[in-house]
Amino acid sequence: MVYFNLLYNVGARNEEYPYTGLAHLLEHLMFEGTAAVSSYDEPLEMAGGENNAYTTNDVTSYYISLPKHNAELAFWMESDRMCNLLLDKKRVDVQRNGVMEEFKQTSLNKPYGDASRILRAMAYRQHPYRWSTIGRELSHIADVPLKVIRSFYKRFYAPDNAVLSIVGDISFSQVVEWSEKWFGAIPAKRAVAPILPREPRQVRARRKTVYRNVPENALYMGFHMGGRLDSDYYPCDVISDILSNGYSGRLMTRLVKEKKLFSKIDAFISGSEDPGMFWIYSRVASGVPVHEAEAAIWDELESLKNELVPADELEKVKNRFESEFCFRNLGGENLSNNIALACMRGDMGSHFDEPVRYAAVTAEQVRTAAKELFRKGNSSVLYYLKKC
Repeated sequence: MVYFNLLYNVGARNEEYPYTGLAHLLEHLMFEGTAAVSSYDEPLEMAGGENNAYTTNDVTSYYISLPKHNAELAFWMESDRMCNLLLDKKRVDVQRNGVMEEFKQTSLNKPYGDASRILRAMAYRQHPYRWSTIGRELSHIADVPLKVIRSFYKRFYAPDNAVLSIVGDISFSQVVEWSEKWFGAIPAKRAVAPILPREPRQVRARRKTVYRNVPENALYMGFHMGGRLDSDYYPCDVISDILSNGYSGRLMTRLVKEKKLFSKIDAFISGSEDPGMFWIYSRVASGVPVHEAEAAIWDELESLKNELVPADELEKVKNRFESEFCFRNLGGENLSNNIALACMRGDMGSHFDEPVRYAAVTAEQVRTAAKELFRKGNSSVLYYLKKC
């Protein structure tokens, strides 16, 4: 098998308001076909292959797995739609309607579905992370002009704005030959990435309360942290596992099992390239006042700011990171994606160094990171309450 991953350096952060959701819409349009390939999936399926894609705020990835004797098909088809995508009104309207239905299902008609949109708008005032990949508003997808979609495609979809990662039963010389054959004639676009505004340091707490038709009260908390290449990234990720390491994390053990203040709770980081967020998502147990539940979370966060994490607890988290790293790289599809992401950041070796970076995090670094991370002035707190 051969695993093919083409990663474009474009995501929702490259959109210009009010045309949010554009990168995700274009991902859908990439499956609409070209003059040479009217149906993108069918030739790959006939060749024994599978394919899919995803969009984040930072990147857009297209990935294919094929038997090695049909691997050249991936090179041809991806190079074809890199420069020959058909973007007529009929095709655009089909996918536009599909994305609008997805927006309704995930953000409007799903319990708690709009929480992420509310939180992003609370936490970010300048940076385009203030909207998610699906878009800020349904109207943004409905109203984006065809010429804007075409311009976005022409600007960002080019060989010099992409990383091609190949994993599997294929020689390096063969990859070079087919890359030059199918991508070599496509001109570079020299797309200049927009200079994104840096989010100002948050110094005052932000709070909001909304009422929705949901079964349980929910409490959401967000804290600004560094981006993927910043020094606090690894300590903050370690903190997220200390707090929410499955059933043995502090929040689950102390606040769900022992004190029964929550029915569920989770802590995680956004993992974004630019400065991101540390999130705590929770559902408050029936009968528990939300302000009491919030106070209990703050008590746990304060303990991380004031006390060193015990050595055995820290070691347990580090061991989990190492095992997860190994499992994440077992499959060719995952490995090709992870390598492409590291290359996009400028250093493929950084991916393979991750276990060492996590192992090097000290208890003192965790406490130092927690002191900056869990400042009251760095918080965005959303009370998401059920209607009476």
